[in-house]
Amino acid sequence: MKKLAWVVAALVLAPHFASAPAVRAAEDEEKERRFENVQTRQRHAVGQKCAKVLEGIQTMVEAQQWQAARTALEGAFAACTTSYEKSQVYNFLGYVYYSLERYRDAIGAYQKMIAEPDVDERQAINTRYTIAQLYLVIEDYASAARELEAWMRISPIVGPDAKVLLAQAYYQLDRKRDSLRLVEEAIAEVEAKGQLPKEGWWSLQRVLYYERGDYAKVVEILKKLIKHYPSFSYWRQLGGMYAELNRELDQLVVTDAVYLAGKLETDKQLLSLAYLYLGANAPYMAARIIEKGMREGTIPRNGENLELLGLAWQQAQDAKRALPILEEAAKLSSKGTIYARLAGVYLDLDRNREAVVAARNAIRRGGVRRVDITYMNLGNALLNLHCYDQAIEAFRKAAEDKRSARYANQWIDYAKREGERRRKLIEAGAKISACQLA
Repeated sequence: MKKLAWVVAALVLAPHFASAPAVRAAEDEEKERRFENVQTRQRHAVGQKCAKVLEGIQTMVEAQQWQAARTALEGAFAACTTSYEKSQVYNFLGYVYYSLERYRDAIGAYQKMIAEPDVDERQAINTRYTIAQLYLVIEDYASAARELEAWMRISPIVGPDAKVLLAQAYYQLDRKRDSLRLVEEAIAEVEAKGQLPKEGWWSLQRVLYYERGDYAKVVEILKKLIKHYPSFSYWRQLGGMYAELNRELDQLVVTDAVYLAGKLETDKQLLSLAYLYLGANAPYMAARIIEKGMREGTIPRNGENLELLGLAWQQAQDAKRALPILEEAAKLSSKGTIYARLAGVYLDLDRNREAVVAARNAIRRGGVRRVDITYMNLGNALLNLHCYDQAIEAFRKAAEDKRSARYANQWIDYAKREGERRRKLIEAGAKISACQLA
């Protein structure tokens, strides 16, 4: 996959391989201007005998008869004997090897081409760039960087594409500072002309800033990518950057936009959005997202996810919806936290006996983060059942945690007074019930 990525990069970043077959249309006016300052030599020509051989090979190349063309080229040196003619044979041979995906052989042929004393200088300059691209294809980044640096020293014009290509090589060589400098130069050059930088350039810049830990800059770049190269993958990445910057509300807005477009596709992504809604005090939205995900089969209906759904409905103050969900979760998991939540829901529904059983199950199974709250729920359920001594014991356990101590002690005082009052009434013959927990 990595190799394929570099093949794509090489082909995208270069308009074409400059050292493709020599028999081409004349250079256009722009290219002539680019090379007008290149030192020229006496122009060489291909002799009639060599030209005839090359014309035959050109026909094979146009028909994509690569093996036949390669064989013909290896025998072409008998007819093409001058240095310039040999350079044209090597140029053809490099292109054929490239077409056969024999990239190292292509590099070797192109290197022989530029080593010829009478090689056309413009062609030699372009070929160095091609060699650098081929080194990237085979993931020889050090050689690619070396060739690009050599090419930049002799090329009349070094455009932004070439700078980004070298930036990519530097990135692979862990020369991140040099890589960032070059890619930013390329982007600035293009933007100064009122043109749009290529998507891959911003993507490389984004990666470099991310690895620096400059998340604010990454957000800035992602906004440009979203505007000019819309992709929901960039929206998801933007949400991740907002998370790194602790901008939870922005993260929620961005992630919800992706969700509404139907582009949150995994249970992890959907549950992450549900947690964001819980954190934003919007538990109803969290519950609806989880329910929909379970209904569509994206979110597994396991104990952990059911517990989260039950929590969402509980926080949304919809105990009737929370109860069957948490009861189902309790059947699938032995975690004390589920029973702790069940105790609270039973208490809200005035199902006090079941609240007592659930609370005691939670305490016995353990793992409850706020066991003091569970003791408070247990105490209140016992109070409702007129079991005052047991309620006082539960509130005393809750009071061991300073976060609940104040309220627990208030309930202890109330339980003592109410218990004593009811005891006296019973002794006086009043027809009222004692502890209803049987």
